[in-house]
Amino acid sequence: MASLRCRRDPCGVICLILTYFSVFYADYVVIQYVLIPAYAGSVWCTLHGSVFNLILLLLLACHAKAVFSDPGMVPLPDTAIDFSDLRSQSSRKNERGCEGWTVCSRCETYRPPRAHHCRVCQRCIRRMDHHCPWINNCVGELNQKYFIQFLFYTGMASLYSMVLVVSAWVWQIRNEREADAEKEGEEVPSKHLIVAHYIILLVESVLFGVFVMVIFYDQLVSIITDETPIEQMRNRLMIKDRGSTSPSSTFSSSSSRLPHQASHTRKPKLALLREVFGRGSFFCWLLPLHSSPPSVGGMIYSALPDYDV
Repeated sequence: MASLRCRRDPCGVICLILTYFSVFYADYVVIQYVLIPAYAGSVWCTLHGSVFNLILLLLLACHAKAVFSDPGMVPLPDTAIDFSDLRSQSSRKNERGCEGWTVCSRCETYRPPRAHHCRVCQRCIRRMDHHCPWINNCVGELNQKYFIQFLFYTGMASLYSMVLVVSAWVWQIRNEREADAEKEGEEVPSKHLIVAHYIILLVESVLFGVFVMVIFYDQLVSIITDETPIEQMRNRLMIKDRGSTSPSSTFSSSSSRLPHQASHTRKPKLALLREVFGRGSFFCWLLPLHSSPPSVGGMIYSALPDYDV
C-alpha cells in the first residue's frame, strides 16, 4: 500500500510520462531525421543506431529498476506500540545501547540508524537520499545504484544525441551547397521540419544532460563522503547552532551526539562504492543487476531494538 501511495503522486506521474516521452522522441528523431538522411546506405547508420538504442535500452532498464525497486522501507509493526513513555525519556535509548535507533512519530515505529521519513511515500526509508519525482520513488539504500545508473546512461544518451545531431547538421549544410537548385527548392519544407527537430532535440539533450550530470556528481560525492544530503544539511545546522550557542550548551549538545557519531564511522572510498554498486567487477556496476546488500548498517538488522516497552 505504501508503494501505491507513492505511485499516485501527481508530480511523479507527470515526470514519468515526460521521461518516457523524451526518450522515445529522442530515439525517433535520431533514427528518422539524423541517421537515415545522413548515413543511409552506410554501415555507420546501423552502428550508430545500434549503439544509441543500446544506451536507451539500458537507460529504460535502470529507470524501471529504480521505479519499482524497494528503496529500503522500514517495515511497520504488526501491532500498535505505545511510544509515549519512550518519547518522554530521550536518554533511555542510549542507556539501552541502541545508538542511532530513533522513533518515527509519523510511522509510529522504530527505525534503524540513518533512516528518515519521506512525506510523499509516507514511510521511513533506510539511508534515504531524497524523493525523486523522475522515478516517482525514493532514492534509498536499495535502489540508489539503479538511480545512479539511470543518471549515467541519460547523460551518455544526451551527449551521444548532441554529437549525432551536430554531425548530421554539418553534413546537411555541406550537401545543400553541392545540391542542384531544383532539388534544393523541392526539399525546403522537409528541411524546415528537420531543422525544427534538430533544435528541439538539442535543447532537450542539453537540459537533461546538464541536469543529470549535476545530480550524478552530487550522488557520487554523497557516497564517497558517506553523507546523504539530509545528513549534510543536518550537519550544517549543527555547526551553525554550535557557533551561536555558549560553550556549556555546545558541550552538552556534542555529548548527546556522541552515540550517533560513534555508529557512523568513516570507511574507505572503494568500500563505500561497493556498498552501493555491489562487490562484483566494475563492469557489473554499469548493468542493472541485483547486488548483495551491505552487511553493515544495511539490510541486516533486528526488527526491533532492545527496548523495554
